[in-house]
Amino acid sequence: MNTFEFKNPTKIIFGKDQIDQIKNEIPHDAKVLLLYGGGSIKKNGIYEQVTKALKTHNVIEFAGIPANPEYAILMEALKVIKEEQVTYLLAVGGGSVIDGTKFLSAAALYDGDEPWDILSKNIRTLEGMPFGTVLTLPATGSEMNSGAVITRADTKEKLAMGGPGLFPVFSVLDPQVIQSIPHHQLVNGITDAFTHVLEQYLTYPTGAYLQDRFSESILQTLIEVAPQVLKDPADYNAASNFMWSCTMALNGLIQKGVPSDWAVHAMGHELTALYGIDHARTLAVIAPSHYNYNFEAKKEKLAQYGERVWNITTGSTEDKAHAAIEKTEAFFNEMGIDTKLSQYTKDYEGTAEIISKRFKARGWEGLGEHQNLKPEDVEKIVKMAY
Repeated sequence: MNTFEFKNPTKIIFGKDQIDQIKNEIPHDAKVLLLYGGGSIKKNGIYEQVTKALKTHNVIEFAGIPANPEYAILMEALKVIKEEQVTYLLAVGGGSVIDGTKFLSAAALYDGDEPWDILSKNIRTLEGMPFGTVLTLPATGSEMNSGAVITRADTKEKLAMGGPGLFPVFSVLDPQVIQSIPHHQLVNGITDAFTHVLEQYLTYPTGAYLQDRFSESILQTLIEVAPQVLKDPADYNAASNFMWSCTMALNGLIQKGVPSDWAVHAMGHELTALYGIDHARTLAVIAPSHYNYNFEAKKEKLAQYGERVWNITTGSTEDKAHAAIEKTEAFFNEMGIDTKLSQYTKDYEGTAEIISKRFKARGWEGLGEHQNLKPEDVEKIVKMAY
């Protein structure tokens, strides 16, 4: 196991009817900016619960943060923060709203000229404006980590940011909220969380037995509860396990002491930026090709994954590894996720070259756990995903 440090300061408030607890978590003298997306929280009762809990607080609102939080819209919110002298942020939504709030947390205290520099120059945020979250869509794990991904429409970019100053102070996780989530978004959430685990698990053996089994248990749980959640989102037990698995998939715990990959995400982000494809679905497009292309380097962990998660017990290491990739793609397909780029756009020709050129321009000359995937390799992987 590798050397590591681990600290996660986010307080989790989990369970039924816990949204009311936010009144005890946000200072009463704070000026709060409530941030949310397209207004679904006003239809499912969450908005009413939040505003009721904060009825004695000084609260203003900013609505309209889209899926794949858009920089230009976030800059409008930043203007509100500055003009209204906001001191505390509250994200009510899924990963996009929470990621957008993290950007605002960083940008509100950033003393540079252009807040986009935080992303383009990979500036780590050591201190941000305090914020909490009320999770409405399990998927990204953003409610308990310090990372975010922001989209910029005018340049068709999607870049990541982070730093120890961007952990939520608290996050409320009420599994009842998933009852109102559309089916396709539930599928996205399962796929996103599942792929988060794969990125931290499917690398190479490092003797981290407990970390491997943490990862395997999350994958097994997602596989078990996926059909239950998709059939009946009101099943509280299934919803609870789904929500907590999504959080545990990316709160930092399972990546400590082990190598991480994240090349699938790097390529997937480009497909979202170029074509507007849902984030989770881009991961399902890239992942099978990525694991096949890097088969020799990953086959030991792929075989272990096949044995422990998919119960593949016969054949050689190579046989088990290949079968594990096939099982993964089949799992996505069974939930209704297409796993080829050509199933999302007819304009896919040339995509691989565009992404390769972008990575070269950014100096991304070594992706993956071995930092050896060049833009030329990325080009081949994306073409395999056509």
